[in-house]
Amino acid sequence: MSHVGRPMKRVEDRPLLLGVGRYTDDLTLPGTVHVHFVRSAHAHARVRLDVGAARQATGVLAVVTAADLASLGHLPANPMLPGMKVAPFPMLAGDVVRSVGEPVAAVVAETAALARDAAERVAVEYEPLKPAVEAPDARQAGAPVLYDVLGTNEALVASWKLGDVDGAFAGARAVARVGVSQPRVSAVAMEPRAVLARHDAPTGELTIWTSTQAPFRVRAEVATLLGLPESRVRAVAPDVGGGFGVKGDVYREEIVVAWLALRLGRPVKWVSTRGEDFLTTKQGRGSTATGEIAVAADGAILGLRAQVEYPLGLHLMFSGAVPPFNHGRLIPGAYVMPAIDITSRASYTTTPPLGPYRGAGRPEGIFFTERLLDEAARALGMDPAEIRRRNFVPREAFPYKSAAGFVYDSGDYAAAFEKALALADYPGLRRRQREARERGVITGVGLASYVENAALGWESGSVRVERTGAVTVVTGSSPHGQGHETTWAQIVADALGVEPEVIAVRHGDTHGVAQGFGTFGSRSTALGGGALVRAAGEIREKGRRIAAFLLEAAPADVRPVDGGFQVAGVPARGMTWRQVATAAYGVRLPPGDDPGLEATAFFRAEAETWSFGSCVVTVDVDRDTGRVALTSCVWVDDAGTIVNPLLAEGQLHGSYAQGVGQALLEALVYDREGQLLTASLMDYAVPRADDFIEPVLDKTVTPSPRNPLGAKGLGEAGCIAVPPAIVNAVVDALSPFGLRHLDMPLTPEKVWRALRGT
Repeated sequence: MSHVGRPMKRVEDRPLLLGVGRYTDDLTLPGTVHVHFVRSAHAHARVRLDVGAARQATGVLAVVTAADLASLGHLPANPMLPGMKVAPFPMLAGDVVRSVGEPVAAVVAETAALARDAAERVAVEYEPLKPAVEAPDARQAGAPVLYDVLGTNEALVASWKLGDVDGAFAGARAVARVGVSQPRVSAVAMEPRAVLARHDAPTGELTIWTSTQAPFRVRAEVATLLGLPESRVRAVAPDVGGGFGVKGDVYREEIVVAWLALRLGRPVKWVSTRGEDFLTTKQGRGSTATGEIAVAADGAILGLRAQVEYPLGLHLMFSGAVPPFNHGRLIPGAYVMPAIDITSRASYTTTPPLGPYRGAGRPEGIFFTERLLDEAARALGMDPAEIRRRNFVPREAFPYKSAAGFVYDSGDYAAAFEKALALADYPGLRRRQREARERGVITGVGLASYVENAALGWESGSVRVERTGAVTVVTGSSPHGQGHETTWAQIVADALGVEPEVIAVRHGDTHGVAQGFGTFGSRSTALGGGALVRAAGEIREKGRRIAAFLLEAAPADVRPVDGGFQVAGVPARGMTWRQVATAAYGVRLPPGDDPGLEATAFFRAEAETWSFGSCVVTVDVDRDTGRVALTSCVWVDDAGTIVNPLLAEGQLHGSYAQGVGQALLEALVYDREGQLLTASLMDYAVPRADDFIEPVLDKTVTPSPRNPLGAKGLGEAGCIAVPPAIVNAVVDALSPFGLRHLDMPLTPEKVWRALRGT
């Protein structure tokens, strides 16, 4: 059979389309009480609380402050880099707040409305302190040190150096310089964060339902901080309305709600409002990068320098170091760079935490390089397509060690690029651009090529053939819209030789499988799918032994066929999976085999996979309003083996929409005092269907040697590919007006002012 590669429709969609999905806020338990968090109105201030009146309010069961939760300790961060300085991360802020929205108290009442009313009776006195909103602000002389225990706001530094950079610039024909400021963005998941916790006193089990991408991490942190054995904690991710990376960490609200459920002996629930989501859920991007690239007369890259500044926000969350790390190491991109000098710094700031958001540093690093290449081509008078052609890592060089020291597994970057140019009719685009400019139309063409690292780490999976011949699959990977129930069934169906319809996929519950890592970073198919290939392979081989024993044949003479097994060359002698499973749970088994037909496997990748691709876009700019209209987008992606092309296309469309949104619309804007000015969907613009044109999608296929499926990452590609292509196109359109760079988002006002030099 070959179900892998078929465009099968999602089997998990029916309840969602009928409106009967079960999200965390849909769950109700008898006796549930509700939490409302009192949050700081200042970005940086000393705080004094008086909660006496709130404790006397109608329906209130408890009001807790930092002192009540001091014994819980702090949420951890993974020490990715030597010398990382991890700030304290208590469950509630104590004497000092360091971001607007940081919680200072939690009010529990019989209803959500009563909890909100009581929270208004908490008296909070603030003594404002100097804020530090951006990373450079936090590092400059005279900046407030946010944590005395650290003695500095700088949390981490990562550097990548190779070759003679000074010599490269000294011998360059041209040097191009760019400074890029990435806007902060919000994931704007359909469902904001939510958590419900219940403690069952008779069994001692604490169950947490939470909108998360990583239920096993939630279980581990709750158990650790509350002093419980993991065997007594169960974390469940029901339907999750979008994650995009920001739900991949454990938040303080999950810990506080779980602690309250233990203390009060009643189910406790908290559901974030959209406003709270903007203020407290991890934000993305937000970095600045400045640097230069040196090129020879023929366009060959000689060297690159870059300095990256990244604002971490008030805390370093578990994966908070990933974006600044990825930002720096992804700058070499798809190109051969003989010499680099790149430094990435991250500092604490008086803003909400920043961390992984669809791409997690990859979009920022690739964006910077693609802008530099366009400017280098302009300095040489060279076509931007040609300068890329002359610098791609050649196909025969793989596996290739990048200038930053990371080994790209496989690829043919030039092939994907040339396919994108051909599909877009690049010579025709340039010809039509010249003709349009003669008519006074402001139009541009933009290119971008990229690499995308993914699938580092491990994942688990279990496969069980039931007595009836049906198959149950349990995955440690916890989806939030990716379609695991469909794709995992396709993978196991091929491995066992059964139809996907007989396979049930279970996920999102820590009671279902021994351990799991989570779903983020475009890792699920390569790692979760890889674990299931291994587990299904074990089942297939055990099934073969049982069939051979019952058929009185040598195992080597029994081969898997559709629906079961068959003696080679004797079609009449065979067994179905149902017959094999019946025997497996009986008493007639081959010597050395135990009863049952179940296997659990872990798959750990030896190294990352590296996807790649190229994007070509065209834009028109309205002279009177500055509005940018995306008029075409051709995009070729290579994610190795594609299990389900239909679902893959959906992933590409989703990331394309988010990439367009970041390029043209989205920005979390703070004033100098650290107040968020775009704190609602009235102020924060998200893309709508009429904001972008239908893309032309195609692919090349270069399987990865680093997992059993040959799969690579896919879900973040649009956020990496699309923004630099759009910005390059707009700068190309405005170049006759002397413009050399514009930072995202390219709003009509910003472009209108650029056209007029204001």
